Amino acid sequence: MKKDNKKVIYWLLTGCLLIFIMVIVGGITRLTDSGLSITNYKLISGTIPPISEKEWQEAFDLYKQYPEYQKLNSHYNLEDFKSIYFWEWFHRVIGRVIGLVFIFPFIYFLVTRQLTKKTILKCLVLLGLGGFQGFLGWYMVKSGLVDMPDVSHFRLAAHLTTAFLTFAATLWVALDLIFPTRKPAIKPIRNLIIISYGVLIFQIVYGAFVAGLKAGLLHNHWPMMNDGQFIHFSAFIQQPFYKNLIENPSGIQFIHRTTAYLVVFCIFLIWKKSRTLTLTMHQKMAINWLVILVIVQFILGVFTIILKVPLWLGIAHQVGAFLLLSAMTFTLHRFTK
Repeated sequence: MKKDNKKVIYWLLTGCLLIFIMVIVGGITRLTDSGLSITNYKLISGTIPPISEKEWQEAFDLYKQYPEYQKLNSHYNLEDFKSIYFWEWFHRVIGRVIGLVFIFPFIYFLVTRQLTKKTILKCLVLLGLGGFQGFLGWYMVKSGLVDMPDVSHFRLAAHLTTAFLTFAATLWVALDLIFPTRKPAIKPIRNLIIISYGVLIFQIVYGAFVAGLKAGLLHNHWPMMNDGQFIHFSAFIQQPFYKNLIENPSGIQFIHRTTAYLVVFCIFLIWKKSRTLTLTMHQKMAINWLVILVIVQFILGVFTIILKVPLWLGIAHQVGAFLLLSAMTFTLHRFTK
């Protein structure tokens, strides 16, 4: 049987799609403040939600023991609790499905010798990333079950960024199989894409910081932050100074909205330099999609701030980041191999 065949490619792309869905549901979970509704972790039995009224009441009573209910949602009744429980439960179920979709086909392909040694090693890395992502999810939730009714924005950033990187790594392995022919890399533009990739990851991390600290609800103007100020005075008032870069919501929003300009600049620089080169069809397509997606994402970001992060727009902005990272991964792959 041919190794690294189409079935393996479809398997990897299915994993990409499931991670994409999980990120969307995770965004809804966060924006609806549903992430702390399930306060324990049961790998098997937790797959089935409460069914009887007694089970629902027990889950609600458990929720009442933690800070989110005590400090924010003490007015909630059982029906309110059910509405936030759903999104967190759904998010966790998708995580379990992703685990099953990765592990069982991998074992099947391994036993039937449909994977090359290189692909086996790459898939083991993907499985490790997936397991680490699951651990980070629970590690994040734990931070909101102690004193404050919010998760640590550092842990949220680690959880979200690892999801993005796991997707990118899975897509990269699939692309290796879709495009098995290797050609020399176009080094000058490849290096520029690598730098741009790093800038985009930095921007995604700060997007998670903004989400975790609800910094998007501040300074709802553009292009100025407030009162005609490009940098609002509150952005750098904390001492020591470095706290403004990682803990001050105003400072974090300033960095996120400023880095957006840098992301746009980097991608347009890639586009400009590419115009002097003879490119393949896939390379041209990759760069065109990069330009389109960065423009759309920038516009979504502006309106997300101006409109104070409505649910649909917050989700659209997160999806935009996901698609932009996908396009950047594809572009880097096409100019690297």
